[in-house]
Amino acid sequence: MFGVFQRTTMLRTALRHLSKSQPPPVHSQMQFLARGPCLQSVSLSHKLHVGADGSRSSPAAAPHRLPFSRITEEDLALFREILPGRVITDPDLLQSSNEDWLKSVRGSSEVLLRPQTTQEAAKILSYCNSRNLAVNPQGGNTGLVGGSVPVYDEIILSTSLMNNILSFDNISGILTCQAGCVLENLSLYLEERDYMMPLDLGAKGSCHIGGNVATNAGGLRLLRYGSLHGTVLGLEVVLADGQVLDCLSTLRKDNTGYDLKQLFIGSEGTLGVITAISILCPQKPKSVNVVFLGCETFDQLLKTFRLSKGMLGEILSAFEFLDSECMRLLNTHLKLANPISDCPFYIVIETSGSDSDHDSQKLHNFLEEAMTSSLVTDGTIATEDSKIKALWSMRERVTEALTHDGFTYKYDISLPVERIYQLVTDMRQHLGNRARSVVGYGHVGDGNLHLNITSPAKDPALLASIEPFVYEWTAKFHGSISAEHGLGLKKRNYIYYSKSRSAVELMGDIKMLLDPRGILNPYKTLPDHLK
Repeated sequence: MFGVFQRTTMLRTALRHLSKSQPPPVHSQMQFLARGPCLQSVSLSHKLHVGADGSRSSPAAAPHRLPFSRITEEDLALFREILPGRVITDPDLLQSSNEDWLKSVRGSSEVLLRPQTTQEAAKILSYCNSRNLAVNPQGGNTGLVGGSVPVYDEIILSTSLMNNILSFDNISGILTCQAGCVLENLSLYLEERDYMMPLDLGAKGSCHIGGNVATNAGGLRLLRYGSLHGTVLGLEVVLADGQVLDCLSTLRKDNTGYDLKQLFIGSEGTLGVITAISILCPQKPKSVNVVFLGCETFDQLLKTFRLSKGMLGEILSAFEFLDSECMRLLNTHLKLANPISDCPFYIVIETSGSDSDHDSQKLHNFLEEAMTSSLVTDGTIATEDSKIKALWSMRERVTEALTHDGFTYKYDISLPVERIYQLVTDMRQHLGNRARSVVGYGHVGDGNLHLNITSPAKDPALLASIEPFVYEWTAKFHGSISAEHGLGLKKRNYIYYSKSRSAVELMGDIKMLLDPRGILNPYKTLPDHLK
């Protein structure tokens, strides 16, 4: 395989010893904090950011508190009957559940409830609905748009103790589990049985499968295995009034009536609380290769992607990219050495299959064609686990590098593939020298760009220049303002850049039908005027 690179002076870098990657830490971006005393009153800063003149509140800021009931000692007593020893009211223990992963949103909930069964969750929601108590469903709390934490004093309903694997069929590969199972734990369980989860995320050590489904998480394997709308076969959901909706099918084909589970995939806990999932899992590949390549232009990168689809076919499992600015941040802040020579663009390609000889030959033919066509200028290959992880770290640790570059404004955009880097170029031109860095990386395989803009400190004037420009640009080219992170609190009022008014109104009708009192994850996903 290495002879492909050795036969040309253009591809001059052989495999080098690369350090093993470490999990990236979380980082802060936009901050708007909800604070308030327990069981008394709740106050909130409504200003996430303002216009350059300091006069305009952002659409991402929290709205006014809705007229929900406030929790009483009688409520707490009832919760303790339902959940003996699993009602948390200690402010110190509540702090991590009140604050999101990015430390950008902070609620003031006074109680955390930890059911272990669907029946317990149903009793809680039935009571909260009768009392008009708002509820914030929470999994691993790794969300990026403020959807997983309270805005005010909503009751936090945690699925962390609902972490049992219910069944696994080693013939069909269908796993059924409770919603609180950590993604990495499920992956380890399946690996022992020669299977794997169909999704992989940077937050896999903390995120829950229920939260993954509720946000329709994407990740690195979507190119190969598709979205959760396809791999999730069934759901068990507790509705706002405590009714248990049993759609926990393990059938791959079921064409009887409406496919109700699809309503809850990506609904961010606003329509019901997911308590159990059945999901189709692929067999673990016996042969994995990772290639790190360099390109001179983004057009060459896109042609390389097209070539990879044609020549690698069924073994192509990931096609990721990062730009030279990302590499600069990796070099500067994390001291990660570029494994190849400097290039404007870099590609991470992963192949996964069942026959190493077959896969190696296909990869060899692809690389030779990419080389002779002058699509790539340098590259290196990894087949061993440690080196595969090291090459992947060049893509996965960009987020970590950004935390060291200053205050970061993050955008998760979906666009036609040929447009995804044009947004980065246009944003740099639009901002000029007002930003420290404007970088682009993401999932070429599914047209998902992660656009990140840094400044020395939080800068309202800079943010006013970024928004709504980034959303207007995305809408112009028929993209989505949220490819995989959801809308949550921060993007709820920007939904019209991606959805028609009639579609949003129908979403509001569905919300009203399933949660007429609006107690489930209020202030999230839907725009304020529908509340």
